[in-house]
Amino acid sequence: MPEEHAEPEYTDGNALAGPLGEVFAVDVTAAVGRCAHCGLTGAIAALRVYARTAGLVGRCPGCDGVVIRLVRGPAEAFLDLSGASVLRVPLPEG
Repeated sequence: MPEEHAEPEYTDGNALAGPLGEVFAVDVTAAVGRCAHCGLTGAIAALRVYARTAGLVGRCPGCDGVVIRLVRGPAEAFLDLSGASVLRVPLPEG
């Protein structure tokens, strides 16, 4: 019997663009972060984002460690970046 390949449970980090756009004035998915667990450096857009929880969870594509958590309520957002040792955000020229 052929082996079935399941669809991935996650999308890429671009799924964070809208929700993080509500919190930040810049596109944070273009930011470069370093995973606090394994040290992998890459764009936030490269994270594996899981949305089946109460919010969004961005995991490192290298070690699967949690880099970012975002939970949005009706009047505020909760952002946990404890899994990122560094976040370099490009700012618009001006």
